[in-house]
Amino acid sequence: MTLVAEGLLLQIDSKSRIPKYQQIVDSIIKNIENGYLKVGEKLPSINDISEEYYLSRDTVVRAYNLLREKKIITSVVSKGFYVNKAVNSSNSRILFILNKLSNYKLEIYNTFVNSMGSDNQVDLRVYHCDPQLLINILEENMGAYDNFVIMPHFKDQKATHTNYDKEVISCMRKIPKGRLVIMDNYLPEMGDNIACIYQDFKMDIYRALEEAKDQLKKYDKLILAFPNNPIYPYPKEIKQGFLNFCNTHHFDAEVLDKIYPDMELQKKDAYIVIDENDLVSLVKQTRDMQYQIGKDIGVVSYNDTPLKELFDITVISTDFELMGESAAYMIKKHKQEVVPNIFSFIDRGSL
Repeated sequence: MTLVAEGLLLQIDSKSRIPKYQQIVDSIIKNIENGYLKVGEKLPSINDISEEYYLSRDTVVRAYNLLREKKIITSVVSKGFYVNKAVNSSNSRILFILNKLSNYKLEIYNTFVNSMGSDNQVDLRVYHCDPQLLINILEENMGAYDNFVIMPHFKDQKATHTNYDKEVISCMRKIPKGRLVIMDNYLPEMGDNIACIYQDFKMDIYRALEEAKDQLKKYDKLILAFPNNPIYPYPKEIKQGFLNFCNTHHFDAEVLDKIYPDMELQKKDAYIVIDENDLVSLVKQTRDMQYQIGKDIGVVSYNDTPLKELFDITVISTDFELMGESAAYMIKKHKQEVVPNIFSFIDRGSL
């Protein structure tokens, strides 16, 4: 159904599975993008659209509220609704969805945005590892974006990391595969005919430690500080890969949930540390004990940063810039392939 109300062209498809309120939002945005609606121009009233398009008043209210939240329209008491700002006309509108905000995730996001170029609009949302929140974000925006980039990391009812959520997978399958890019975590349930750039958490740490095997041999014990974070849990595959490596190569191993104050530090122990606060605590305690890092105590940090490079901290890390660039490349070239991201051991002398 296509009708005109006060110069506004709305396209409402009664057979579409996209909610009617979202179709209203999309239509108004397209009218602004195409220049049919100008900044300051008055929109039809809620009652007018409801009557003209045979829609419930609640549906129109919900659409207008969403547009107000996005600052696209504004309301003036006793006068009505007006176009508040222009919407960027772009080659593509992309929704980039992160499980959490961190320096590493933002590096991927910033690289992706730069790689896509200024002609594309990229919006950022965060779902805090909450499956239902991710579902809500997708359902609310299913028809509003050309492409979706999703980092799927979830937590279960026990606040532990899980790769799989049945309801999320079902929701993601509603997105045409040519419009979806999965990043950071591989979901076999989505099939191989999809754009995906991922970390193999179990094998990445295993292979990286194998690269460092000669340096590790000078230590008597390997200790992994694997945080127990109920808000943003880490993939348990990291711990599994560490233990597999230690078992295969006959290293004495221990897993701690954090670096405690006043640790029982012993010479010839090597630590693999994930959390940056743990890294700071370990380095400080090592220096307080007057132990030499890289000789008495080995230190390896998980995920690289410029500060770790500056302070000569050995790391095992994926290439975050490459991940962002690869996702942008897949969208630009319409690639549908599953590709593991590079993960490396970078020796800076602290091991």
